[in-house]
Amino acid sequence: MTAPQPDTLYAGKYVLPTNRQQDVIDNGAIAVAQDTIVAVDTLDALTSRYPGTTVIREKHGLIMPGLVNSHTHAAMSCFRGLADDLPLMTWLEQHIFPIEARLTADMVYQSTLLSIAEMIRSGTTSFCDMYLFSKAVARAAGDCGIRGWIGEVLYDFPSPCYGELEEGIAYLNELIDEYTTHPLVNITVDPHSIYTCSPDLLTRLESLAAEKETLFVIHLSENQAELDTCRQRYNCTPVEHLHNLGLLSSNTLASHCVTLSKSDMELLKKHRVSVAHCIESNMKLASGIAPVVAMLEHNINICLGTDGSASNNDVDMFSEMNSVAKMHKVQCMDPTVMSAEQTLKAATQGGARALGAERQIGALMPGMQADFIVLDLDQPHMVPLFNIPSHLTYVARGSDVLHSFVAGRQLMKNRQLLTIDEDRLLTTMRSMSEEILQLRN
Repeated sequence: MTAPQPDTLYAGKYVLPTNRQQDVIDNGAIAVAQDTIVAVDTLDALTSRYPGTTVIREKHGLIMPGLVNSHTHAAMSCFRGLADDLPLMTWLEQHIFPIEARLTADMVYQSTLLSIAEMIRSGTTSFCDMYLFSKAVARAAGDCGIRGWIGEVLYDFPSPCYGELEEGIAYLNELIDEYTTHPLVNITVDPHSIYTCSPDLLTRLESLAAEKETLFVIHLSENQAELDTCRQRYNCTPVEHLHNLGLLSSNTLASHCVTLSKSDMELLKKHRVSVAHCIESNMKLASGIAPVVAMLEHNINICLGTDGSASNNDVDMFSEMNSVAKMHKVQCMDPTVMSAEQTLKAATQGGARALGAERQIGALMPGMQADFIVLDLDQPHMVPLFNIPSHLTYVARGSDVLHSFVAGRQLMKNRQLLTIDEDRLLTTMRSMSEEILQLRN
């Protein structure tokens, strides 16, 4: 089949198609036809191949794949800074759960917009979210043009979104049906955790995920308290519990995985489970440090997530990469582990693989979706530049992103959001913060 004629050539000082320094293209460009990458090469080669095609060039720009935030609770941006410096269960049970019980769909929609604005501004083009009122989350993602994997969190007890569990199952099925053919929004099946979901509910939801061919997303082995609870109830670890129920597969995305045994890692490897690593949230809640280096040695696919802004307190994936690379060097007392290239891979290709989208996103290759960002290299902290993956992991900031594209559509141009009315949104969120304070009291 003949490749389509590109609409536009996007060019920069460099193109980084993958996570590897050896793949950098000096004076590179990508050729885009509507939502798809047609070719990646030097600008000279592409202008020769496609004469007359519009060229948009950022003289000091670095073109790279958009980042994939593999675990978020986007609407929790409305709780940012509300309850800090607390243990996980105290934070949840005494502060977050009581206010969540009084949330509305509109509050979730506006708060999700706020996180999406922050994600676009800091280089994220895809995110995987589990939270309440997920119809509002999905609508926000679709309205903004960002790529999303969205799930309604389900528990044994009633939810402030749908009420009783059976209504939640109906709600989820409606959501799946509504977005079956959506080009950017994918629906996932999301039991909250092994300690809030009975074995029967976990099994039922995994069967639904298999039937609907969606991801099965769950918090897993997040801290010692969860491990202790699981041992008391089921005489096994959380990973073993899912294995015993027959619920681990390549369709499983397990978030956190902080407290893992060697046998746990063998099970995750055997069943090709992907792990969403959320280092900054886990550090802040003192949940522990996931054994990511050991998981990589077991060939477990690692992706990165920020978690929600109530426990991070941002959704900047560049900050997350910086923390991941440095923390594991200290954890292992080895400066060679979690290299810049490994870390960048987790934030791009690892996330794409976890979401079952490695043929669409996570790299810049012909035939893949045109999800890319452009960073400004013409800044004091970006000079000199010897190794691009190193700079992206240890130097770059979310604020260095100039332009953002998803499926060929520009979502941000010169730091200005094009699909979100930022001034109006900030005004709305400032007003909502007063309402949340009243709910807290």
